Amino acid sequence: LLSQFDPDNTGYISTEKFRSLLQRHGSELDPHKLEVLLALADSNSEGRICYQDFVNLMSNKRSNSFRQAMLQGNRRLCSRALLEETGLSLPQRLIRHVAHETLPREIDRKWYYDSYSCCPPPWFIITVTLVAFFLYNGVVLDRFVLQVSHPLYLKNALLYHPQLRAQAWRYLTYIFMHAGIEHLGLNVVLQLLVGVPLEMVHGAARISFVYIAGVVAGSLAVSVADMRAPVVGSSGGVYALVSAHLANIVMNWSGMKCQFKLLRMAVALICMSFEFGRAVWLRFHPSAYPPCPHPSFMAHLGGVMVGITLGVIILRNYEQRLQDQTLWWIFLSIYVIFVLFAIFWNIFAYSLLDLKLPPPP
Repeated sequence: LLSQFDPDNTGYISTEKFRSLLQRHGSELDPHKLEVLLALADSNSEGRICYQDFVNLMSNKRSNSFRQAMLQGNRRLCSRALLEETGLSLPQRLIRHVAHETLPREIDRKWYYDSYSCCPPPWFIITVTLVAFFLYNGVVLDRFVLQVSHPLYLKNALLYHPQLRAQAWRYLTYIFMHAGIEHLGLNVVLQLLVGVPLEMVHGAARISFVYIAGVVAGSLAVSVADMRAPVVGSSGGVYALVSAHLANIVMNWSGMKCQFKLLRMAVALICMSFEFGRAVWLRFHPSAYPPCPHPSFMAHLGGVMVGITLGVIILRNYEQRLQDQTLWWIFLSIYVIFVLFAIFWNIFAYSLLDLKLPPPP
């Protein structure tokens, strides 16, 4: 239809012709897309509409030019908030709830609500959680138990141990082992409550990057700052996700429309503080299985640093190209420099400092 209004094949049509096209065929369009198209027409100061922007919208894709045009049409979209819509089914209510929990702008909330298809589902966080749960309870303990700690968590090929730091996979696989059922329980709860909604919005690629970056930063931070301690638990990845989410809420406080956001932040901070405080106390408490000390708490801090740097950039730029973000490259460069520094530290510092390390489990 647009070709009828662009006989010269310039790729553009005037906003007047575009409006007449919407009036003629608007009843055939999804109400959300019609509203976005009207906002696109309102926001365009050049008096013309790009055909590719129209195609991007109808195919649920957003180009950079389309996003820039939509910024000016934000007021129109905010006139009818997504939260005010009635008559939604249970799945639609869930998607709307997730949109308001994670996205600060109404334009992004409506776009997400209109385009989300639950395909693929949030598989990454769920998979990591299930693997951690069943490896701990099934492989290590061989039964489901409720106890504070168990000596067998040290005797496996997954945890990070300073004597075995040359086995590179341990810097990542330590997340599947936990020091006790309460350690596992807190991480699982935070991981599911925060990680699943974030993955539903931002996708598995972005969330897995933040999670894995936090995990690696956590084990490397331990190898640099707490060189004699082992590491277990997924706190590095969990704290990266939670801290990125909380920082994003704080930075976009006025735009976040989630209900009880102050209470939710308080609960998340209390859970994180409790788990971190427990880890600090346990680290300096006399070990129940000498000569190996209790696991380090530095992985938590490594995850937090990743969350408030790389994580914030990823969550703030919903559906936008990270390659175009200067701050993204700055924080990514800092992260890479830290990883390289930690690798060389692990190669040379242990022998130069002549540390007395605990024997391998």
